Amino acid sequence: MKLAIFGDIHGNIEALKRAYDEALRHNPDKMYHLGDLGGYAPFVNEVVDFLIEHHIDGVQGNYDETVANDREHCGCKYEDPFQAERANQGFNWTKAHATERSKDYMRALPFEIRFEAEGKKVLIFHATPKKNNLYWYEDREEKFFKEMAEKADADVYIYGHTHKPYRKDLYGKVFINAGSVGKPKDGDNRTCVTLLDIEKEIIKSEFIRIPYDIEKTASAIITSGLPPYFAEKLREAR
Repeated sequence: MKLAIFGDIHGNIEALKRAYDEALRHNPDKMYHLGDLGGYAPFVNEVVDFLIEHHIDGVQGNYDETVANDREHCGCKYEDPFQAERANQGFNWTKAHATERSKDYMRALPFEIRFEAEGKKVLIFHATPKKNNLYWYEDREEKFFKEMAEKADADVYIYGHTHKPYRKDLYGKVFINAGSVGKPKDGDNRTCVTLLDIEKEIIKSEFIRIPYDIEKTASAIITSGLPPYFAEKLREAR
């Protein structure tokens, strides 16, 4: 079974369209998104409409839950007070501009998606199996991976939230962070689509990075009234 995974889109419709076009070239059997559909770029409604139109199922990210239910905080982690203030501005902007259709869609997203492929149990979620705003980085100790695996009965774990793609094979399990379509933080500002090919004997994975019109999104960020800081970070992929 071939899968295409779109991690954290964050309102970047230009990046999503480019990632989707690339995914189509590989003829996946199914496409999924990992939530966090708005914030940082101004196209939350366009992103939701695109996912609905193209029948791309997905899970609820912390940003989706907090925007849809008008929470006071997005549940994100910040490096410093300046970043926290800018992020809060973006969060409030997204809450104010997301349509009721978009909020209804985000509110209805499931916490997880489970299915079997070639005898393997696959689990898709946003951040961790039980909490959608905990950061699961590649350099976490192996015991953390074991703890997460013990919380859910699966062979393949697919998630995002950190915006940094990686794969780890531990304890007979496969852990795949799909990175971010719309707001990479790994120093590579190209969009990302993650491909999986699940076979009986092997699970193949690939993180494909594709250039897109970053300046078009950066310009839209600035003209929308979102903090220009987001445009700078998009260019830097930090």
